[in-house]
Amino acid sequence: MAYSIQTVAQKTGLTISTLRFYDKAGLLPFVARDASGYRAFTDGDLALLHTIVCLKSTGMKIADIRRYIELVMAGPTTAEARRALLSGHREQVIAKQQEIAHSLAEIDYKLAMYASPDAETKVAHEWALASADKEKNGLPNPFTA
Repeated sequence: MAYSIQTVAQKTGLTISTLRFYDKAGLLPFVARDASGYRAFTDGDLALLHTIVCLKSTGMKIADIRRYIELVMAGPTTAEARRALLSGHREQVIAKQQEIAHSLAEIDYKLAMYASPDAETKVAHEWALASADKEKNGLPNPFTA
């Protein structure tokens, strides 16, 4: 079954302009055109598009996604190159996850501090430290009222 760009936009949650951008960026060379010149997506195309969206949402650069698609289009002999590309990207995603987990821990720490019974005392102490540090270093103190 062939799907129009409008149908694909509805199925994927992507906008038509995003799909056109992906096409112009060389990410959709596998999508055929019908006799009228309109893009005609197949179920297989939707599966590849799903992979493209996954890679994009995890921060892979358009050039690297294009390279991945080129490897897919080249056939099964490129499996090792695809594996290497995805393995490198996976490492970047894991590093980003760790960075986010660290940031989330800081947010949770602050939320717990603000929810504690002695929140005002803790916040006053934090404020005093930041204020004193500015004064000690001879810097303008935006913490003073």
